Amino acid sequence: MKRFIEGFDYNFIAFARGAYLPLSRLALFIIYFWFGILKILDTSAAIPIVHKLMEKTFLISLMTPETFLVIFSIYEMAIGILFLFPRFTRLAIFLFSLHMVMTIMPLFLLPEISWQSFFTPTLEGQYIVKNLALIALVMGIGGKLISK
Repeated sequence: MKRFIEGFDYNFIAFARGAYLPLSRLALFIIYFWFGILKILDTSAAIPIVHKLMEKTFLISLMTPETFLVIFSIYEMAIGILFLFPRFTRLAIFLFSLHMVMTIMPLFLLPEISWQSFFTPTLEGQYIVKNLALIALVMGIGGKLISK
């Protein structure tokens, strides 16, 4: 039994090392492209949060919520697509970082939407907090880049 467990462990680690980058890139593509297209199709549950965040920031004075939503959707889909191509990883990480700043803002600017009580996020807040997993995933991809 011990040999079986050690063999499984060795094989899993070998598989994980080879699969990590392509699966991470594919996961980021699916998440970003899917969530972006849902906003364009006007079926995303995040649309009300985006509109309320626009009202709390200067963005509402720059463009209509509908225009911003289309631009934001295309931006998200572009991030997903860029992660599929290793040569664009640095650009994808940069755009991802800006996106994370925007998507974390409701935790601070819209507490009535993000928190039920102290340290207890609403469903929307949980949706935002889960971005920590995406950040960790992108850090793993970035850690595999070769320094220039």
